[in-house]
Amino acid sequence: MQRIGFIVSTGFQVMDFAAVSVFEFANLVLGETLYDVLLLSEAGGPVRSSVGVVVETQALDDAGFDTLIVFGDTAITPSTPGLLAFLRGALPTSRRVGSICTGAFILAEAGLLNGRRATTHWFHARTFQARFPEVRVEEDRIFMIDGPIWTSAGMSAGIDLALAMVEKDLGAEVVRSVAKKLVVYHRRAGGQSQYSALLELEPKSDRIQSALDYAKQHLQTPLSVEQLAEAAHLSPRQFSRAFHAETGQSPAKAVENLRVEAARLMMEQGRHSIDVVARETGFADRDRMRRAFLRAFGQPPQVIRRNARAEAMA
Repeated sequence: MQRIGFIVSTGFQVMDFAAVSVFEFANLVLGETLYDVLLLSEAGGPVRSSVGVVVETQALDDAGFDTLIVFGDTAITPSTPGLLAFLRGALPTSRRVGSICTGAFILAEAGLLNGRRATTHWFHARTFQARFPEVRVEEDRIFMIDGPIWTSAGMSAGIDLALAMVEKDLGAEVVRSVAKKLVVYHRRAGGQSQYSALLELEPKSDRIQSALDYAKQHLQTPLSVEQLAEAAHLSPRQFSRAFHAETGQSPAKAVENLRVEAARLMMEQGRHSIDVVARETGFADRDRMRRAFLRAFGQPPQVIRRNARAEAMA
């Protein structure tokens, strides 16, 4: 039996508990208790969440854990010396130590992330990097695996982290069944972006949304303002003005963001050459796609693909 310890502190995010359900349902799928799931805190006893929900916890002990996962808090505050000492001592004896959302700050405080790649919620990523320059922060990742250390982005990404752990332990078929019972996507890849270009645009009218849907369906072809305006049933001048007012971007910039998002997904999947990806996503040539990747991610397509392969091997 594998002991899975979830460490909470006062002010923890209730949504992080979704990761607990992954291990619970893995036991149900197996028909036996492989995962012994425990809620932990430094002193044990009741711990209050950020919304006032109280959970009962056990005190940290030295009995040994296969996996430890630290929950994030809404407020980022210094951790106690006792918790940091426990994490430092647990790393050599635990197979995995992970974090959800801002729980990465606690692992970094303990020194567990020094020299490693890690991620956290995109909103706190720059603060995290400034506070812990020894950590190689990947601010646009769903989750990261670096040796025994697993870190995930904000809240719902903890589900992906936990599913990846179960898949590592029990295989794809079991984790697929777990995801189906939880009514979630099988598992987002660790390298997938934390946010979508379409969600970031958030148009307010159906007409602008129709133009964006049209663009997403025709990325491989040249897309002019006139074409998008026709899809929105507006004149080009009306469309450009309305588009910028609703999204804060020009149509050309929005189309580039959609192309970059589609190209990045293809690069991470690794089934096509860079030239094919550029052609299929409407960049026309690899140099134009490379410049767009540098603007969006600060990295060329080859690095995105190499990172995705490294994570898959891990």
